[in-house]
Amino acid sequence: MWYTLFLLTSSALLLPCLSVPLIATFPHWHQKRCGPVSGFYGQQQSDWDANNMDAWLNAWWNNHTSEISSNSRGFAGAFGQWALGNPDWSCRDDGSSSSCDFDPCDNRVLNDKGNDLRQAYYVAESVNRLHSYFVGLSQAFQVASIAAALSKDSWATTFYRDKDVKSVTVLREVLNAITTVIGIGTAFGGLAGPVAGAASSAVGALFTGAAAVATPLIGQHQDDTFEKSADLGGILGTIVLEAMKGYVAANNLLMHGDDFEGTGDIRSYLKGGLFLNFPGVDKVALIDAMNAFLVGQAVNQLYRTQKIFIMGGGACGDGQGIGSGPQESSVCRDGKAWYLYYWQENDVVSTTSHQWGWVATPPGAEQLGGPNYPGVTIQDIINSSLDSYNVARYSYNTDTAKSRAQNALTDGWENPGSKGASWEGVFTIPVCDVGWATGADLQGKEFILQPYGHE
Repeated sequence: MWYTLFLLTSSALLLPCLSVPLIATFPHWHQKRCGPVSGFYGQQQSDWDANNMDAWLNAWWNNHTSEISSNSRGFAGAFGQWALGNPDWSCRDDGSSSSCDFDPCDNRVLNDKGNDLRQAYYVAESVNRLHSYFVGLSQAFQVASIAAALSKDSWATTFYRDKDVKSVTVLREVLNAITTVIGIGTAFGGLAGPVAGAASSAVGALFTGAAAVATPLIGQHQDDTFEKSADLGGILGTIVLEAMKGYVAANNLLMHGDDFEGTGDIRSYLKGGLFLNFPGVDKVALIDAMNAFLVGQAVNQLYRTQKIFIMGGGACGDGQGIGSGPQESSVCRDGKAWYLYYWQENDVVSTTSHQWGWVATPPGAEQLGGPNYPGVTIQDIINSSLDSYNVARYSYNTDTAKSRAQNALTDGWENPGSKGASWEGVFTIPVCDVGWATGADLQGKEFILQPYGHE
């Protein structure tokens, strides 16, 4: 008896000291406190397909159509009631910070789902993270940084130096590309790289839906011409900010169980587990990427109205008898050297070898990558233009850009947003491949490539 009492007393005295190691030694204590759902924590995107989640969600949807249609909050409300015991789970973007909150720990309704527990948890987690994605996108583009980065009063004077100020629709051409840029930014949204498998179709839906949101906004500025290009950045910033407000509507439609811009209902966006372990929108990276795309598009259109071109195709380092280009404005790629040129016309009477002009640095190129125009470099211009040329030669247009971006996202071979301004189609500067001249017998071929300037 005394021995038993001693053991009980000693154990009671030791419990405060042993409580931490005891919990660490017996992990099932956490499961008892949190419920069996804790066994499914640490989920990965691959877990979605491994558990046939698309089919499970379709079956659940078909078996609960009446609950979805009768619930004022639609799908989110019906699923919240069924899986979480929360009829107010709307996941709407309506100013509330708790409309999509859920705590799986100690949630009796969720933990009593038995064979459906894992699936219920995966869907609830994905819906919650999809909601945070849309909210993050809206917040990212409500900040002033994008407008500040684009709202310059010297676009035309910085990147345009032609003798004749042409009345060309530069701004209109830039705007035609904005729907693709917004779609790319939306799909990027913090996703680190290309997405393969079923989830790539969800990324494709993000792109298509975003482009559809932006389209009607573009028409409001389609009468703008070159004379207004000084306000190019301000107009671009306004369009992007307005477009991003559409994500509030997108979130609310999808959470209700409705179709969004012909891309399908929320199941299209959850497909393949795209949002099962989504870490959240990297707002800084997203804003930087969008700024680079928009600055690149604007500079590209201004450059395309001038005598600016890319020439090369010989070996890196030159030395093949066709001259030597400006190394400060070059790219060595696949063993070939490429150079960015601007033909500076001579506007004075001259009888020298440069009487008609000479090659020079493109207007404003020295400011690219600096504080006023960050995220875009001369190397981006060359690489993007080369990729555009390799895809469609001189016929790469806004339709090509949209198709290629959507194909890259849907087929999962690239996430354009991660490439920044070097992505194909951001720049479409004409390319002249003179590599063939290295083996040709041409008089004066040593002057084909030249450094900038003249004597």
